[in-house]
Amino acid sequence: MVDRTDPREHRLSTRQMAEFVTNGVLRFDGIVPPDLNERAIPELERLKNERFAPDGLKPPHTGTPLDRCYPEPSVIGEYLRLPAIRGIIESLVGPDPTFDHDFTHFIEAGATDVQPLHVDAVTDSPDATFDIQLFWFCNDVEPGEGGTRYLPGSHLRRVRSSGLDRYQHITGEQQVACAAGTVFVFHHGLWHAGQPNPGPNDRWMHKVRLNPTRPQVRLWDTSDLDEVQNLPTDHVFARMDHGTIADTLRTFQPWLSVTEYRNEQMQRVALWRYLSGDERYDVDHYRTRLEQRSALVVR
Repeated sequence: MVDRTDPREHRLSTRQMAEFVTNGVLRFDGIVPPDLNERAIPELERLKNERFAPDGLKPPHTGTPLDRCYPEPSVIGEYLRLPAIRGIIESLVGPDPTFDHDFTHFIEAGATDVQPLHVDAVTDSPDATFDIQLFWFCNDVEPGEGGTRYLPGSHLRRVRSSGLDRYQHITGEQQVACAAGTVFVFHHGLWHAGQPNPGPNDRWMHKVRLNPTRPQVRLWDTSDLDEVQNLPTDHVFARMDHGTIADTLRTFQPWLSVTEYRNEQMQRVALWRYLSGDERYDVDHYRTRLEQRSALVVR
């Protein structure tokens, strides 16, 4: 009998992991129950108003193990301890991540402010490791009513925090519209920005960033890995299998040129190699041909 209270029963599939590698984001509609969404807003309002006050509700300290964050009776803690949410977290950053920071993003009805496009990192390391950020929308967000703007597939571009603020109206960008209880999981490098809210409803969203404390290798449900894994010899201009990880990693984002698309594909392969622990993995032979030639150099 399956124990649905066990986070391991809610781990991501290989296909979902490949989608995360490709797009830098996963969306889970209505994953948080209605009663938690309703009870969350008063707590988020307190956290927003009291965070910097001498006495009041405070977030956890940076570096705190997630299991020790938001103790009862916190609604945020209830949400983060949901088996479905923990399954997602454990698939991406393991069962013992640490708290980086959180923030309550509130956009009141009629607000006209625009947040500049940005990534949540001053600078970044060249390796494949990553943090995740969970964006929990506690109330319905109608189209155009303050939903976060984000650019799928932008997470591997290695830019600095505010070096994007001049970019507007990028082909392929999306803006969140969703029902209450929807959670978006972002790679920390995904380009995003808060938007104006000309509608009649306030918009509440809780963001939490989590850091891994162990290698992020095969943490998801790998029972479907053999089914969808492609060989390193898979090549779009030679012999190509359909329905594989390679199919997903080949996803073309509309903001890419052909040259940039192939470059981006190589970055996705590097991330998949890290996650899968398979240093021979490839799509379309791009990395393999370089490595084979490099091995011929006389040292």
